[in-house]
Amino acid sequence: MKRKFVAKFAAIAAAGALSLAMTACDSSGGGDTGEDDGGSAGTSDIRVGLAYDIGGRGDRSFNDSAYRGLQRVEDELGISDIQDIEPSEGESDSDKENRLTLMAEEGYNVIIGVGYAYAEPMRNVAPEFPDVHFAIVDDEIDDVDNITSLVFSEEQASFLAGAAAALKTEEDHVGFIGGVETPLIHKFEAGYVAGVAEINPDIEVEVQYLTQPPDMGGFQDPARGQSAAEGQLDAGADVIYHAAGASGNGVLEAVVDREAMFIGVDSDQYQNASDEQKPYVVTSAVKGVDTAVFDFVQSVADGEAQSGVQRFDLATGGVDYTTSNEEQIGDIQERLDELKQRIIDGEIEVPTEP
Repeated sequence: MKRKFVAKFAAIAAAGALSLAMTACDSSGGGDTGEDDGGSAGTSDIRVGLAYDIGGRGDRSFNDSAYRGLQRVEDELGISDIQDIEPSEGESDSDKENRLTLMAEEGYNVIIGVGYAYAEPMRNVAPEFPDVHFAIVDDEIDDVDNITSLVFSEEQASFLAGAAAALKTEEDHVGFIGGVETPLIHKFEAGYVAGVAEINPDIEVEVQYLTQPPDMGGFQDPARGQSAAEGQLDAGADVIYHAAGASGNGVLEAVVDREAMFIGVDSDQYQNASDEQKPYVVTSAVKGVDTAVFDFVQSVADGEAQSGVQRFDLATGGVDYTTSNEEQIGDIQERLDELKQRIIDGEIEVPTEP
């Protein structure tokens, strides 16, 4: 199904500083024409709005995974009324509230906020629109009836990333770069460090965060990511794993320049790397944001909207490691699969805090 952009405009919030890039999507095919039955909206009645996290579409990571979910919604469910909105640099919670409110007022009845930064804004907005199905990715909200939380066991996939780094390092020295030091990114760090230690507790792990809250720029600063990676490589690391959103693009640049090794996050970063970069991407710790987005919209279309906290882990296939680069991963895949099964079986309990 071909995606066709039919509208693009800016909306300015009443507070003044908010500019929203809003894209309404249509397609050459029509959606289902089912009528409301037993609470089902029917795909022809569903209008989907999605608000991206910091970094926006094109980060090759978290937001791009959410976008792939939207593409599946259009292609597989035949829902053509889709709007995805980019964030504004340095925006406030009130800007996010205005964004969510604007979509709801325009009649979007399925609204997804990508990233924990939407937690408080969504808490404030959702009760005002009880007939709208809201979902938030990466934060747990269990006390608002029309908000569904789509959360992941990032630490489990990060454990496998750490094990991969430990099995690949030739210097017994690896690195981790987080975008912003928050509890969520601590989960990535904790899992990664534990995975390294599972293989060899004597391996040195460099840990660095690009920014501290409330500065969220660490998720959208490739130049800073590149500089941090260069520092870790200078210190002796030869494998670097990042949880830094779009800043990870700079990490990859630094790794390729030094002919070291890179582990991606959220999306399969081997698949979206250039031909020059691909050989240096060992694996990626992925989480199925695309699947979570698609499943949530589908549940609404089926008249059985998901509610409460929906958790995705290794056991459900919600997180995993990738095997796209067979030359890099082939010799360690058996060991990683063994560790993966031990986590699923409960033999290994992965920490969520450093």
